[in-house]
Amino acid sequence: MDFGLPIDTWDKTRKQDLANATERLKEALEQEENDLMVDGVLHRYEFTFELAWKTLKDYLEYLGITINTGSPREVIKESFAHNLISDGETWIKMMLARNSLSHLYDEETSRQVYKEIKNEYINQIEKLVKSL
Repeated sequence: MDFGLPIDTWDKTRKQDLANATERLKEALEQEENDLMVDGVLHRYEFTFELAWKTLKDYLEYLGITINTGSPREVIKESFAHNLISDGETWIKMMLARNSLSHLYDEETSRQVYKEIKNEYINQIEKLVKSL
């Protein structure tokens, strides 16, 4: 997405942190699957998702779009409404997956989230990084 904004006028550090975290998550996903590796992917996903929604929030604010609560759900809704992300439903699922990892540890749930990260969520994050 090109909003016609000079790159030096927006927070390059946050964007670079997100790009770096995304690369580390991709590297982890390329490893042979085992319990330790899955745990590492889940941890990296939590960190990367946090950076992603906070980067979206920062960018919305830079564009002059204020958000009532600043919660991840509101940021995702506003980002979808302003075409910063193309699949709001998947981003909500990503948020819910991240929340499920933070509040309890269930082997079955964690394996399902791992598969979703590998098959779908990493693609959404990569699209965001490229569009910024």
